[in-house]
Amino acid sequence: MTNRVGLWIDHQTAVIVSVSEQGESIKKIESGAKHVEYRGAQRSKVAYSAQYSQGDNQLDNQFVQHLNKYYAQVIAELRSAESVLIFGPAEAKSELKRMIERDKGLRFNIYVEPADKMTDRQIVARVREHFKPKPSTP
Repeated sequence: MTNRVGLWIDHQTAVIVSVSEQGESIKKIESGAKHVEYRGAQRSKVAYSAQYSQGDNQLDNQFVQHLNKYYAQVIAELRSAESVLIFGPAEAKSELKRMIERDKGLRFNIYVEPADKMTDRQIVARVREHFKPKPSTP
């Protein structure tokens, strides 16, 4: 049984399309990670208290930890795949590819392509097109 998976991903959502002999299935995973852009805070009026409630590094580390948990959930869904097409609009696809390559237990072909925002139907069509059997030439 061959199991091919297409994955559209950004830092907020992953849409996983599994294509096998039995048909197609779609699953969505939300990251819940929010990157805080505003870093400044007012100084405390209480003497001898912390100047800022959270530092810049703390906020960045929290964001990275959320993303790592999110990527781990996505990788768990890919474990049964033979080949995976990863596509999406930002750097999430390359970050996920690096995590997959570091995991020695995963053995499948990875294809990475750029893509814009897409609807679920467009994602399914792109995965179907990528894994469509190639016509044999005589």
